[in-house]
Amino acid sequence: MSALPAIVVTTGEPAGIGPDICLALALQSCECRLAFAGDPQVLRERADCLGLTLDFRIVGADGPVPHQPGLLQILPHTVMHPVVPGQLDSANARYVLDMLDTAIRGCLSGDYQAMVTAPLQKSVIADTGMTFSGHTEYLAQKTGAATPVMLLVAGTLRVALATTHIPLAAVPSAINAQDLVSTLKALDSGLKSRFHLPKPRILVLGLNPHAGESGHLGREEIEIIGPAIQAARDVGVDARGPLPADTAFTPNALKDGDAVLAMFHDQGLPVLKFAGFGRGVNVTLGLPIIRTSVDHGTALDLAGTGRADAGSLRAALDLALECLT
Repeated sequence: MSALPAIVVTTGEPAGIGPDICLALALQSCECRLAFAGDPQVLRERADCLGLTLDFRIVGADGPVPHQPGLLQILPHTVMHPVVPGQLDSANARYVLDMLDTAIRGCLSGDYQAMVTAPLQKSVIADTGMTFSGHTEYLAQKTGAATPVMLLVAGTLRVALATTHIPLAAVPSAINAQDLVSTLKALDSGLKSRFHLPKPRILVLGLNPHAGESGHLGREEIEIIGPAIQAARDVGVDARGPLPADTAFTPNALKDGDAVLAMFHDQGLPVLKFAGFGRGVNVTLGLPIIRTSVDHGTALDLAGTGRADAGSLRAALDLALECLT
């Protein structure tokens, strides 16, 4: 039993549904050793609010024991201010980051084989004056990863992003050939190592409508994206495109690819979330550790109501375990 992998789950924004879905996950069975980073009091109060009965235990020096349904093993952290479901409080921003730091250290040290993250509220952290654009960038900084890649997975559909959480107006200037080649190489490597695809085929979207229409609707495809695709192909990456985004997600087009690289957040993710919202998984490739997450936000209006769906968190745990095989 000690050979079971150890997974650490961060419980996310305490005022959101992170605690709710973590409690729901702890009630399920899984073949691993499962630890939850969070405040024991917050988790107990949320369990009482939801009418759930669990066995709360602090993780010992030897790490978590094999998980059993109803067992919630806690890596304890303490909120700075009392938590009210649905009410954000920037006083607890440091608490959220401390949980992430614990999970990162545990994975880097080998105590945990993967980390799974419940959603956090970026605005709460930003309101404290700290620069924070999301899990992906924070994890890259803390692990020293040069090229993190945000990949969303829903079934067989995989969509990666060339740019992540930046304003739409900043996207064109953020796209350059060097970064695209690095992203394509990291995506190719991650698809091989995490998804066990020996020869991944990557469909690369254009930035402009109709992929620029031969330069009449924009020249990024001709001057940046096309040359980057060729440079990636020259080093063995099977990248294809640039393709018009409005037809790249049709069934016939997707037959020729194992993943799609979108140029910006809302170019690729609406399609993926339409296809599998609530069951999708966010995977960060390019890190020295395995990290998966939910495909949704904190859903403050659902916190403490019993209506939060833990399906995406369960899918994130399952995918983390698959990546270990």
